[in-house]
Amino acid sequence: MRERAAERHDRLLELVRRHGTARVSDLAGLLGVSPVTARRDAEALAAKGLLERVHGSVSWPADASVPGQRPAGLVLGLLAPSATYYFAEVIRGAHEAAAQAGARLILRISDYRPEEDRARVEGLLAAGAQGLLVAPGWRRPQDPAQYGEWVARLPVPAVLLERQPAPGSPLDGLDRVCSDHAYGTLLAVRHLVGLGHGAPVLVARADSPTALSVRAGYAAALGSLGLAAPRDAIDSVPAELDPEGFEAAVRNVCAAVAQGATAALVHNDVDAIQIVQRLAELGVRVPEDLAVVAYDDEVAALADTPLTAVAPPKREVGRHAAELLVERLGERPGERPGGGDSARRHLALLPRLRVRASCGAGGASAGAAGAAGAAGAAGAAGAAGRVLGTASA
Repeated sequence: MRERAAERHDRLLELVRRHGTARVSDLAGLLGVSPVTARRDAEALAAKGLLERVHGSVSWPADASVPGQRPAGLVLGLLAPSATYYFAEVIRGAHEAAAQAGARLILRISDYRPEEDRARVEGLLAAGAQGLLVAPGWRRPQDPAQYGEWVARLPVPAVLLERQPAPGSPLDGLDRVCSDHAYGTLLAVRHLVGLGHGAPVLVARADSPTALSVRAGYAAALGSLGLAAPRDAIDSVPAELDPEGFEAAVRNVCAAVAQGATAALVHNDVDAIQIVQRLAELGVRVPEDLAVVAYDDEVAALADTPLTAVAPPKREVGRHAAELLVERLGERPGERPGGGDSARRHLALLPRLRVRASCGAGGASAGAAGAAGAAGAAGAAGAAGRVLGTASA
């Protein structure tokens, strides 16, 4: 099976973290890719601030931890399932907040392998992390119970990132900072209904906590608006990993349009772009025949017809989580009335809806919004189809 670009980026980051500095040509050999591919990957990661690139080499950023060195001062550890697509902005926000607090941030990547999360966290603690930001690599609904309860027993303060465990579970008592995906999904559905459409068709993945939250939020949004789903959710899959599954999803969208559907909510951006492209080949036009809202807003503005999209506050999630962790690390139980720590917090940040041309709303202003969004998204997007095609959150 061909390696996903996101996985290759995470392997490249791991190699640079391990060595501190590495030549791009050497990385190409270690990764088993061409020098051109390694150079493009290095440039994309450097553009996101995750690496420093000078004269054919890449280095771990000067203000990040280098293996074998235990920096003085406050050290925060961050476990993320990926360093690309959605989580690149979460990491950036945490990094900015840590730097502002005079702390250092150490990063470990699990590549959505929840069985490896614990070992990654142990590596962070061994490297000197005094507190942890934890985004486990869960994919399935059963993963938190199977792979997550150890997080509640960590020996240092911890804040969950973009993860909502089951109510009453051990993890539910931890601090956490998340995007409110139920609210974001409601924004999308309400926008489409406000334009005169019926309940939109949902086209969504089921391979990440965000995907599962969007699915749950869709049902809740329809219920709050007194609407019935026009059909069961259409399962979305990466086109390059499962071409037949992707084609089946597109054909199901076509069938829904033939049966009267006029709007769709699609998770995620890359799937939405590829679905819209294939729909055009089959004679379904966006927005004339089908209004589309994407979820994530990583590359939605870069589509031929810029896509209206729900934008979770990814950077703010990272920033608020790091600020909360720094606050926890600065607490002294004896100084509080009655002793003990302050109350744990569950902070939900609200996504925004960025209106562009794919809903047929806003006319020229929607096009302008799309152009502005494209400028902001270009750094994170890179080459959307090549780099981000299989990304999850």
